[in-house]
Amino acid sequence: MRQTIDLLKAHNEIKIITEPLDVELEIPHLAYLEVKRKNSKALLFTNPIDKERQISYETPVLMNLFGSFSRVQLLVGDTQGIAQEVAEMIKLKPPKSLKEALKIAPRMLNLRFLAPKIVKERGLCQEVITRGLGVDLNAIPILKTWSEDGGRFITMGQCYTQSLDGSVKNLGMYRLQVYDKNHLGLHWQIHKDSIGLLEEYRKANKKMPVSIAIGGDPLYTWCATAPLPYGLFELMLYGFIRKKRAKMVRCVSNEICVPYDADFVIEGFVEPNVMRDEGRFGDHTGFYTPIEPYPVLEVSAITQKKNPIYLATVVGKPPLEDKYLGFPTERIFLPLLQTTTPNLIDYYMPENGVFHNLILAKIEARFPRIAQQSMHAFWGVGQMSFVKHAIFVGENAPSLQDKEIVPYILNRFSVKNCLISEGVCDALDHSSPSFAQGGKLGLDCTNALEIEDKLELLDTMQLHKILSEVFSPSGKVKSVRQIYKETKNPIIIVGIDKKESLKKAFLRLERAKLESQHQESNLQNVNLLEKYMRIVVVVDELKNDLDNLYMLLWRVVNNIDAKRDIKIIGKTLLLDACDKDVSDDYLREWPKETDCSREVLDKLEKYGLLSDFGNLENFYRKFHIDKSYNTKM
Repeated sequence: MRQTIDLLKAHNEIKIITEPLDVELEIPHLAYLEVKRKNSKALLFTNPIDKERQISYETPVLMNLFGSFSRVQLLVGDTQGIAQEVAEMIKLKPPKSLKEALKIAPRMLNLRFLAPKIVKERGLCQEVITRGLGVDLNAIPILKTWSEDGGRFITMGQCYTQSLDGSVKNLGMYRLQVYDKNHLGLHWQIHKDSIGLLEEYRKANKKMPVSIAIGGDPLYTWCATAPLPYGLFELMLYGFIRKKRAKMVRCVSNEICVPYDADFVIEGFVEPNVMRDEGRFGDHTGFYTPIEPYPVLEVSAITQKKNPIYLATVVGKPPLEDKYLGFPTERIFLPLLQTTTPNLIDYYMPENGVFHNLILAKIEARFPRIAQQSMHAFWGVGQMSFVKHAIFVGENAPSLQDKEIVPYILNRFSVKNCLISEGVCDALDHSSPSFAQGGKLGLDCTNALEIEDKLELLDTMQLHKILSEVFSPSGKVKSVRQIYKETKNPIIIVGIDKKESLKKAFLRLERAKLESQHQESNLQNVNLLEKYMRIVVVVDELKNDLDNLYMLLWRVVNNIDAKRDIKIIGKTLLLDACDKDVSDDYLREWPKETDCSREVLDKLEKYGLLSDFGNLENFYRKFHIDKSYNTKM
């Protein structure tokens, strides 16, 4: 970490904050604002304090370490080059001649770096050792990020586990809630490998050893986020990228091995049959996840360097550090994804689509309905199975990150090419009617042959009148905006003051379409919808700025479940992205958004830490920082 800070200083990638700031809200709020800036810096807080406990920490806090593409390049390496090397390894074939063998020999030699090296001496991470009654998690400057979080959370912990017989090693990154001086809540979601390993210990009625490393080489942290298949140890990627074996040491109180140069290591054991309520926590979706039971780590020892750095991140509404942390994952794992989806050319997960909520993919459209085949391939592979909305385009499409990709998609949109399915979804998804399972939408935009002619456009007042009749009495239409009007299928965004479930309005339209003898006014509305509208997105008026398309997309893909909230009436797709309640047959808790505390923001401004942010109110509204993003609330 110290070497990393020197590297960041040399490249003007870090800002030192000497102002004493509270680990509760103040430090994470400043980091949250900083990473959203165009040329954001990593932040080193040299004087973290705990105002409530009246503690001044000697350990500095480092945040936004991966918070820009340039820093990712510095810390991880040439992601495109690494991806190319992965692709070449996958395509290796047995050599047919000595010449071919000599050609691939250097690549084969690199495989010797995959297995970590376990050394017998004490590591740098064990210069200071605390055991038993001396263990105190409160001695580490662990942060509380959001006002309604259930407590303080370790957010960049490398969680090391292994199978009962030690043959399977696993590294993951999960949030870890501090309950007291020696207990941590482990947010091991139902689909994670660690839960499968825990089940082995439960069946054997044995405690499970777990160790949490923090800091060290930044590549350890990235490896902890890598979506490798079960059974492949994530630190193998470290050796593959660094071209040297990861150096590890055995923990002092359990048999887990951790990186030699970690800054902190929290060791302990999990009693498989003990669960404890964990949360709430403002997560990377930009919403609070609910209080639910999760496993508990009883800490048996804490080891550290003599001069450690505490590494943390902040998650919430985009754009944040996970945007940049996910970029090398997206690039490096493309060749692996192509093995299960052979026609895949490229893919892109926009950060305001919260990664699993929206994915764009470019494929070689060699035969009819190949996009549907690829959709099912995505939904059946590892973490790709969590993807809620997948849009597929052909090989001639613009770059998936180009602004022209949206008109390209809209010019090829048709309800005929919409596939609505269901399956597993991220445990953090709040819109699905049931935990970790819900609807999925696949959109085939690879072919323009079946696309309807360009719509006749209406002005805003005409659209407002029609849509007011369509959604009455389910809600009062307050605002309407039509975007991408130059395409064959403009998107109409409707801001509504919702009075009842919109599914009632959808059902009235569907009934009128099927039974033309029903009320003439409703049938007229259906005809007008089909004539003038192809995509209608309905959102809560009070929570949305219809001119802020970046945040609008974030809220829409978070708030919909394809099976419940998408209705196709004739040639028109209607989408309900409003908050849900029992009237929508939604029986779970609809979460609050991660809004910053205005009181804390004002303090940061008073300290002079926001002086170079420009117009703060505009900045807050642009990224929905606090409730001031919409003056109607």
